[in-house]
Parts: sequence; C-alpha cells; structure tokens
Amino acid sequence: MSFVNRLRIGFGAAFAMLLLTEVLIALFVHDSFVRPYLGDVLAVATVYCAARAVLPVRPAWMSAAVTALAFCVELIQLTDLAALFGEGSFMAILLGSTFDIHDLLYYAAGGAVCAVCDILLRTKIREKQKNDQL
Repeated sequence: MSFVNRLRIGFGAAFAMLLLTEVLIALFVHDSFVRPYLGDVLAVATVYCAARAVLPVRPAWMSAAVTALAFCVELIQLTDLAALFGEGSFMAILLGSTFDIHDLLYYAAGGAVCAVCDILLRTKIREKQKNDQL
C-alpha cells in the first residue's frame, strides 16, 4: 500500500475516533474545561482529519484552512444565522450560538497541534520507508 493511501486511511480512522469522542463529550460531559476548551481543540482536529483523509494538501496549508474555517464559524456566531435554522437543528448546533473570542485561541492551538503531529507522522513514516528499503 502506498504512503499516501496509508496516510488517508489513518486520517479516516482518526476522524471516526475523534468524531465519536466529540459526540460523547457533547452528550455526557458538562464541565468547565473538557467541553468548552478541549472540545474546541478536538473540533479542529476532527475537521482536519476528515479533510486530510480526502484532500491531498500539505499539512501547513490544511491546518491554516481548517483553522480559518473554525474562525469563520465562530465569527458567524456574532450574527443570528443559527436562529434561522431553528433551535436544536443540526445546522444550529453545528454553527453554535455564543461567540467567545477565547475560542479563536483554542482553534488556533488545535490547528497548530494538527500540523505539527501530521508533519512528525509523515517524517516518521518516510524514515521507516527508507530503512525498509535498505
């Protein structure tokens, strides 16, 4: 199996695990750290892994794009757009309803962690491939 296919399968699996984690946090965790802070970091990681599973984009660019998307969603919360979809609707939940400038920091942290982990993973896989060829 090629390097790219292994990475895509890995990112697809990571997406599934992160999505499940996010759903479990949303359903069962009602604290003042995991849900509001770690949840924001994991939200960026979830989108990042989904995108990396299907799009052939370099980690730094993908990280920037996913972080920018998260920023846009947070800025949309300054409007009443979510209310147009109806309270409790999928889109209203996805967009959120409360703007918090601190969330931008957590999104940026999530994007940075994703890029660094992805670059380290790619380096490790390439080194392993070189060693296997010797």
